[in-house]
Amino acid sequence: MCFLRKWLILSFLLLSYVPAAFSDQPLTSSLPISDQAPLSPDAMKHAVWIEGLTIPTPGEFFAAFQKGAKPNWASQFRPPVVISSAKRAQMALNLGTLIADGYIAVEAQDSQQVKNIGKDVLALAKKLSVSQSVLARGATISEFAENNAWGPLNEELEATQNEVKKAMLENRDPDLITLVNIGGWIRGTGVVTGLLLQNYDRDQAKLLRQPSLVEYLKNKISNLAGKLQSDSLVQKVIAELEDIQKMVSFPLDHIPSVEEVRSLNLAASKLTKEIATAE
Repeated sequence: MCFLRKWLILSFLLLSYVPAAFSDQPLTSSLPISDQAPLSPDAMKHAVWIEGLTIPTPGEFFAAFQKGAKPNWASQFRPPVVISSAKRAQMALNLGTLIADGYIAVEAQDSQQVKNIGKDVLALAKKLSVSQSVLARGATISEFAENNAWGPLNEELEATQNEVKKAMLENRDPDLITLVNIGGWIRGTGVVTGLLLQNYDRDQAKLLRQPSLVEYLKNKISNLAGKLQSDSLVQKVIAELEDIQKMVSFPLDHIPSVEEVRSLNLAASKLTKEIATAE
């Protein structure tokens, strides 16, 4: 099964708590998705509580690539991100992009890059008052990187991301989880399309169609509460997700060209940069 098909199947599996109206196209999978019983009202309430899990994590994005090809992960590295802003919305979005960077470094098996990004994640987590729950993870990540323990390291990144979300829930900051997830998805989309441009495949490009997933992200970020909703960067993300949605809303029988894939890559990459540099 091609890497992009696996990526989209993972996306929709993680969106299993989203109403059925969000399904865009039939998927081929050995998992009995269609045989799953509808969620009960109690299960739906629980699903709302763990909505942070419905957006694909960077780990799910990138694991699909590793199985289907041999991408040049190092080509997706970016310069270190310096976060001077004290705005919580920007810090949360950047935390999501940095966690995605950590997965890229693991896939590239670059131990120094892993350690550098791990320090950046911990520093940003501290600013968001969630550092205590992830501090021990930082030492473990550094140790695994030193010993080239890439399998356990990938699992440790997943655990770190979950610890961050758990701490935000305990701090009664569920909206920040939304922003962390969206930041990671945006960065992941830039990486996915960047790697696809290096090894373009018509069938794989066609699978970039996912308007309902972007609609879901837009709804999540548009329903943030209080100051987060009026934050200028949040408003910019909402506006630019509108453009991204148009790029992934092509007809079922359409095959995106290299230039269309490039446009999506540029949009996601531009938004990632704006998240990092907004004043």
